[in-house]
Amino acid sequence: MREYLLTLCVTAAVTYLLTGPVRKFAIVAGAMPEIRARDVHREPTPRLGGIAMFGGLCAGLLVAAHLTNLKGVFELSNEPRALLSGAGLIWLLGVLDDKWGVDALIKLGGQMIAAGVMVLQGLTILWLPVPGVGPVSLTPWQGTLLTVALVVITINAVNFVDGLDGLASGMVCIAAAAFFMYAYRIWYGYGLESAAPATLFAAVLMGMCLGFLPHNIHPARIFMGDSGSMLIGLVLAAGAISITGQVDPDAMKLFVGSETAAVHATVPVYIPLLLPLTVIAVPFADLVLAIVRRTWRGQSPFAADRGHLHHRLLEIGHSHSRAVLIMYFWSALIAFGAVAYSVNSASMWFVLAIVGLSAVGLVLLLLPRFTPRVPRWAERFVPPRYRRRRRGAAAARELARETSATVPGAEAEAEPAGRIPAGINGATAIGDRSRFTQQRKIGSSR
Repeated sequence: MREYLLTLCVTAAVTYLLTGPVRKFAIVAGAMPEIRARDVHREPTPRLGGIAMFGGLCAGLLVAAHLTNLKGVFELSNEPRALLSGAGLIWLLGVLDDKWGVDALIKLGGQMIAAGVMVLQGLTILWLPVPGVGPVSLTPWQGTLLTVALVVITINAVNFVDGLDGLASGMVCIAAAAFFMYAYRIWYGYGLESAAPATLFAAVLMGMCLGFLPHNIHPARIFMGDSGSMLIGLVLAAGAISITGQVDPDAMKLFVGSETAAVHATVPVYIPLLLPLTVIAVPFADLVLAIVRRTWRGQSPFAADRGHLHHRLLEIGHSHSRAVLIMYFWSALIAFGAVAYSVNSASMWFVLAIVGLSAVGLVLLLLPRFTPRVPRWAERFVPPRYRRRRRGAAAARELARETSATVPGAEAEAEPAGRIPAGINGATAIGDRSRFTQQRKIGSSR
């Protein structure tokens, strides 16, 4: 476990440190597309964040290859090399798309090629555990088609959900954490070395997302772009493929005892069929709804619009941050619920907990304008919008003092209590946003 945590920390640190220089490079390179009608941000924001994430991926795999317990993954399996090859291709395609734009069909072909490269190097589904039947071997063609389909679906599902600051990186991080718990249990609990690559992939993926997230939370300083969203989607799919098609269910020795006991015991075998879908359940639902919605209107399935789930949350009144947190909540509930079910599938308390948390999620969806207020003693530690309103000159003096402390040398006017001073942005990973001031139109006299 310590070596996995070390790999995670190294990946996160390298990704975090690289994102600042990559942001400056993206600005100089002009990878700052104009704001489109479907965008929710108001200022041009650089892309190419996937460059830093790919650097973190390479650093994590390089460190893991020299650790005592993890270097065996590279010696006994070709899956890490297959992942790196496919990730390099999909990352290069994403960089080209972020800078110059690539046709949707070309991107789809590139995704299939990247998946095919991984298949050629051994990262493919060999068999499927089918309930009531047991492990079913797949022919090479069946395994290849199923692997390519899973990779393409996962990549596009993650790409579709990348519409709000910090949404895709946070949701994939939650999915990777749930997948790491499941894969580590299979590797450590059952002693199956074939589950080690999937565990490593999940740890590296968590590090990539955690290192990039501080730069990408609202208001975002940089976007991951297609170079990042397609990359993390491919890594997530690679972990699912590794543990679904490479781990032999017979090696767990679960098919013993009565029929009822065998059914409960084989839940960990069948979970890989569902876990890749549960960890991307929200993005996958968004993908399916988008395809149905666009084809119903007579549009191309790849045509962009403002009908995604996160757009609808904003339309019903949720703030940007709250919409992201709600999507986090549902992703964590589905992903960790599936992992918990694989551990104890016969507990009624588990079902009641899932039902209760689902009810909480529905209440949050129906209260878009509810703003919780914290006790006065805790107001110092929360954003101003969660503080109680204060009246009188004392509140105005306190607000002016906080403003002057935040912006040294600036004489800010006191605004009504409970509001954020104009021109002041929250703490972010990289500097202020002064370089993105409103530009005058060409030919304008003012």
